[in-house]
Amino acid sequence: MHTRTLGKTGLVVSQLGFGSLFASALGPGFDHSRAAVFRAIDLGITYFDTAPAYANSEEVLGRILREVKQTPLVLSTKLGGRPQPFDPRNKAQLHQSVEESLRLLGREVIDVLFVHEPDRPLQYDWWSDPEAVYGPVIEVLDELKQKGIIRFTGLGGTTVTEMAQRLNSGRFDVVLTAFNYSALFREATHEVLPTARALGMGIVLGSVLQQGALGRRYDEVVRSKPAWLSRARQQQLLALYALLDQAGLSIVELALRFALSCPEACILIGPKTAEQVEQSVAAIERGPLPADLLAQLDRIAAQVPYRPFEEPMILPLANPRGYYGPGLANLGAGAPVGKLN
Repeated sequence: MHTRTLGKTGLVVSQLGFGSLFASALGPGFDHSRAAVFRAIDLGITYFDTAPAYANSEEVLGRILREVKQTPLVLSTKLGGRPQPFDPRNKAQLHQSVEESLRLLGREVIDVLFVHEPDRPLQYDWWSDPEAVYGPVIEVLDELKQKGIIRFTGLGGTTVTEMAQRLNSGRFDVVLTAFNYSALFREATHEVLPTARALGMGIVLGSVLQQGALGRRYDEVVRSKPAWLSRARQQQLLALYALLDQAGLSIVELALRFALSCPEACILIGPKTAEQVEQSVAAIERGPLPADLLAQLDRIAAQVPYRPFEEPMILPLANPRGYYGPGLANLGAGAPVGKLN
């Protein structure tokens, strides 16, 4: 497993990281999660990411990692969503959340503590002064860093323009950008990634499989064109599937090998099983995509440079008729956002 250095932090991590959303009650069960984590460590994965908002992921991951005795690991978690009701400007709550993360994870120090969803509407209202990127959370991060409870700070979000503005504050060491850098979605290339590079920040890529939309093919669904799927996105997906046939690659391999073209980034996978870990590692061991294939993929990505207005953030290809329009309240059948795929 090759390694990456997370910018000015100096933290050396594996080029694949383990995103722990499904090492929780959202996944297939503790035994599967334990097997996935241990297989990841066996194959050289040294970076693990979790969050209080990922169900009981901190508890499950902490229970598993207590069995790991010698392998040095880099661990990140987040602020956001705990305790309930959550007030993102309550310093006592934020300190309490970090104390709970340390307890659940069985750690004395957190390597990277992210501010979770600092940008997307309807999430957390962190900033008393948005232009200055300032709020009580900044004071908490400074206090935790001074005490050595956290080593580095980060932002974990899903937008591009607002995220870049927050990064430019210079207050953060690492950015975790999700849903906007993948084989088809390139919005992060316009502002987030250039800003992070200019500032020497560490870069972590989240959801390079677009929460399952690039985790497998949906040829029949795409051809049937559900109402929320724009014509441009439909034609783009069909072009991608044709390229996969031409290249003889699985969609997961293509997506993971594309992500290697961001050379300084750690790429998060969100495996549910040890087999998925093995498949992901096998894919990246084949290296970045060849230049001719990457050029073809770039042309396909350019067909839809920005998301169509009505398109949901998580493409509900596995539940194509259960989505009725923009907004979190219309995802159909009462399905939580994170469980659509």
